[in-house]
Amino acid sequence: MGLPLRDIVSAQELPWDALAGRTLAVDGYNAVYQFLATMRQRDGQLFCDAEGRVTSHLMGVFYRTTSLLREGVLPVWVFDGAPPERKAGTIRGRIQAKERAEEEWQAALAAGDLETARRKAAQTSRLTRPMVEELRELLTALGVPSIQAPSEGEAQAARMAAAGTVWASASEDYDSLLFGAPRLVRGLAARGRGGTSPGAQLLVRAEVLQSLGISEDELILLGIVIGTDYNDGVRGYGPKKALKLVQEHLGTAATAARVGLDPSEVEEVAEIFRHPSATEVVVPPFGPVDEASVHRILVEVHGFAEDRVRSAVARARQRPRPAATPVETKGHQTLLETFGGPPS
Repeated sequence: MGLPLRDIVSAQELPWDALAGRTLAVDGYNAVYQFLATMRQRDGQLFCDAEGRVTSHLMGVFYRTTSLLREGVLPVWVFDGAPPERKAGTIRGRIQAKERAEEEWQAALAAGDLETARRKAAQTSRLTRPMVEELRELLTALGVPSIQAPSEGEAQAARMAAAGTVWASASEDYDSLLFGAPRLVRGLAARGRGGTSPGAQLLVRAEVLQSLGISEDELILLGIVIGTDYNDGVRGYGPKKALKLVQEHLGTAATAARVGLDPSEVEEVAEIFRHPSATEVVVPPFGPVDEASVHRILVEVHGFAEDRVRSAVARARQRPRPAATPVETKGHQTLLETFGGPPS
């Protein structure tokens, strides 16, 4: 679900040229579920090929990836493995929510309410292992690395950023900061909407902690009080109220006691964020596009328009050089070096 921290943290505006030459670990499930929710027909049906096979996920990843490459951004896609046991309740809740949404979608269709039907359909998205395998095959054909995480893809991406394997983690969820990502890039989806967005947003974890006046452990505690994928949180505590509580610096045990949380549960959830299941990886190099394989997957198998596929691939090959001039960020001007040294 992602932590709702928008109201208490602020991001720097990051022009696209500031990301040129940067390697980002993209939270694959986070992005693909966005595609499955938004890339739908008017009645809510997913886009499919002539054989009835879903193609919305392929459309999203293909056009997002080629758009980023055109900007010189180097995305390493990271996909989920087995979820932690503590996420079982969240997963059950999501399955039940999808089933309710499915019923409401069909009811809206029967009533001719296409607006409601499309909204409810977006809540029924499912990503299967064969779909992920095909996505990884497509990325390989594009010369783009992908990583299979042992558990949460978001955690793996964050740890890769923390280790310096990539420059930043890219996700729409603020949870990446709890998993230790020193830099979080949000808003990559804007690159897929006609290229009209001036850039993405950057959150630097050290700056977030400083602005909130809390420590790394207190950031995790803040998330636990609000509620994460691994615990329910405290009823009545949103981001602002939880932040005021954590800013009292009472310590984990005293804070848990104040709001009625089980200290052992708090510690167990905190450990998931402090030491997530992740592996050290060496990211394979970006390679050339295998246009024949891209054509086979998208055009021959799924019936994508050949001219659009060729055009997207051609744009991706025109990668610009990293910007060498100062770029404007929110509130001040800074050289690219300010964002963390030479491109990774």
